[in-house]
Amino acid sequence: MASSLSTSSFSPSTTNIFHKPKFILPNKKTTTFCAVQLPSIANFPKKQSESQFPSSWNLFQKISSIALDAVENGLIERERKNPLPKTADPKIQISGNFSPVPDQPVRHSLPVTGTIPDHINGVYLRNGANPLFEPTSGHHLFDGDGMIYAVKFDNGSASYACRFTETQRLVQERAIGKPVFPKAIGELHGHSGIAKLLLFYARGLCGLVDHSQGIGVANAGLVYFNNRLLAMSEDDLPYEVRVTPTGDLKTVGRYDFNGQLKSNMIAHPKLDPVSGELFSLSYDVIQKPYLKYLRFSPNGEKSKDVTINLGKPTMVHDFAITENFVVVPDHQVVFNMSEMITGGSPVVYDKKKVSRFGVLDKYASDDSGIKWVEVPDCFCFHLWNAWEEPEHDEVVVIGSCMTPADSIFNESDEELKSVLSEIRLNLKTGKSTRRAIISPEGNVNLEAGMVNKNLLGRKSKYAYLAIAEPWPKVSGFAKVDLSTGETKKYIYGNKKYGGEPLFLPRDPTSNAEDDGHILTFVHDEKTWKSELQIVNAITLQLEATVKLPSRVPYGFHGTFVSAKDLATQP
Repeated sequence: MASSLSTSSFSPSTTNIFHKPKFILPNKKTTTFCAVQLPSIANFPKKQSESQFPSSWNLFQKISSIALDAVENGLIERERKNPLPKTADPKIQISGNFSPVPDQPVRHSLPVTGTIPDHINGVYLRNGANPLFEPTSGHHLFDGDGMIYAVKFDNGSASYACRFTETQRLVQERAIGKPVFPKAIGELHGHSGIAKLLLFYARGLCGLVDHSQGIGVANAGLVYFNNRLLAMSEDDLPYEVRVTPTGDLKTVGRYDFNGQLKSNMIAHPKLDPVSGELFSLSYDVIQKPYLKYLRFSPNGEKSKDVTINLGKPTMVHDFAITENFVVVPDHQVVFNMSEMITGGSPVVYDKKKVSRFGVLDKYASDDSGIKWVEVPDCFCFHLWNAWEEPEHDEVVVIGSCMTPADSIFNESDEELKSVLSEIRLNLKTGKSTRRAIISPEGNVNLEAGMVNKNLLGRKSKYAYLAIAEPWPKVSGFAKVDLSTGETKKYIYGNKKYGGEPLFLPRDPTSNAEDDGHILTFVHDEKTWKSELQIVNAITLQLEATVKLPSRVPYGFHGTFVSAKDLATQP
């Protein structure tokens, strides 16, 4: 049953349950990412000693490793003399239930309260950042190794497993016995960031690491496409992961679509529910082209890359599709590697840049026909849906507008806000309008979620979004009527927090858009136990709870793969 707790119970004022770490300067606000009082309980593997090396290393490699480790240790000791920013301090970023867990082999016949709905047959999967080794210096939540948490349903019974995605990065670090790949967000700041990059490439020149096979963590998105489950982060190619008949997970390897994909792919590709095509983007932070648009046929054949000309490398974490277009954000969070030379972060908020959205035909062979529409002071980390309204010459985009735009990556004194918004792009006039969907008095931070997947790219009535309060924890989810702003909330309960709600339609032919169920992992911080909750999306009543055998950390994005689709895996 949905909790009766009011929204005010989870307002930013409740941040008094957090403590300020000693290194934070007085009179600084700590709303961006606070450390919970519960300490990290992760059991990290012991780092390998200098006398223990991979058996394949020769004498030169062993000597090189000892020398480079000594340089790195000196660098780390120097770093520890200065306080880390909250966005890069592991004591904050992976504390409490953000801390990692080890692999969990399959456990069958889990305790179930209530009845699992008949249409839920298959596997619910969610990705997350779960560092294998204890960080030695700066670490951002997004930097952790990818781990997939899976609950498999079989005619009313449930099993659970969680496994690391065996990326090249993880495999090499496990063999070496310590973290050696630089953390893209937590470590690459200022002069020490430059030094760590140089150390990493020095290890490569000495044959201690091989970065030619990718450096990504595959910890963010999941999509099932062309009979394959793909785990993604925007710093690498996808990784194919197989769900075994028993419900376990096995990494197949880096997936380049049979040699067709030559560049990284963002973590939020879009699967068109009508055509069966997959659409995605790829961005580069160093060299042109900074952004490319990718399209795959239902059987995995890739079309020619479409270069989208941007003036500078820009963070494009997400985008949207409609029936005929792709909608590409070009916002004010950009990459400027030269900032590291002056001691700053390469992720920068560019005040002089005006945010805009580009609307491009899905089947364009180049970007000559793209129509850019400015939407000032708009940064949407995620876009939930988009559709066309030709009677108004408009494309409607639904997203959560975040301020400060770079607060996830850089320390900020300003309280983070994420406002669910309707953005209208007029393709005839080139003008835009933007409105908050929920009235200010009822507004809450809404981040991570989805619409009915059968309506992706088409006009949808509802969105199901995580209530990210007290930030960054999720106290429940909201079912929002996108036209009226009417919001119904499901709160997990006292000291219970979860993650992204996944809406699973009962049937693609259902007349009611909300005919289905919400699946979400929930963690009880009083008992330190986790469960999977199944909530009726129409009534917002809890119908079933699956008790899980191990803790599930708060994480990122998920998907559901039906039993029928699982049978198509190679």
